[in-house]
Amino acid sequence: MDAVYRIEGSTARTSHLAAGPWDRTMQHGAAPASLIAWAAERIETPAPMRIARLTADLLRPVPIAPLDIKSEVVRQGRKIQLCAISLSAGGVEVARGSVLKIREQTADLPPDAAGPPLDLPEPEAGLATGSSSGDDFYAGMSARVVRGGFGAPGPAAIWFRVDRPIVEGQPISAAMRAVVAADFCNGASAVLPFAEWTFMNADLTVSLARPPVGDWVLLDAETWAGPAGSGLAFARLADRRGYFGRAIQSLVIEPR
Repeated sequence: MDAVYRIEGSTARTSHLAAGPWDRTMQHGAAPASLIAWAAERIETPAPMRIARLTADLLRPVPIAPLDIKSEVVRQGRKIQLCAISLSAGGVEVARGSVLKIREQTADLPPDAAGPPLDLPEPEAGLATGSSSGDDFYAGMSARVVRGGFGAPGPAAIWFRVDRPIVEGQPISAAMRAVVAADFCNGASAVLPFAEWTFMNADLTVSLARPPVGDWVLLDAETWAGPAGSGLAFARLADRRGYFGRAIQSLVIEPR
């Protein structure tokens, strides 16, 4: 299978293409986070709604294994829907998502009420970078660096495009694209050398003022490391039209 997941009933069959950089038997955090977005978008709403906020808690390392998906509506209102998504492997819950949707409605807003315009180069002006392996999650993406970059300590701005199907036979939604890009905060803006430290994220929260437009999502990221084994990675998210969202991760920082 050339997709990350194949859905069979309420189970997501995971391919090796979900692998992350820390342990090749474990999934990259972007994979289950995007699966949570996919599952949430399949919950029916009484009126058209879109994802406004997604929080994925990675309760333990997510293995390259079948994931059982459980979805429920926590609160249904006329204007919002709050839903919960649980992913389990072998009967053990490995990730949990809380997803807030807000009703779509037309609003005649003044131009200056929207997010700021794009203030960094578009992807065509960026430096292409890619994975050295063809069988991990990152290898299924295109990346264009417009500031900083992987391996360069400090803030970075990188355009990401998901090129490989996440769920077999189904398109990648705008929210899924935003979530995938957002999960690269800690790797893109690392402040510690990868060969000496691990700085895995224990969660991911993405808040969207609007869905991204187009295939490319800009991650304008920064990391702060604390002195007691924790840190934050956070970013602004943009498309060619301007900034549309924010992302934040809580980091577990340890020496190798």
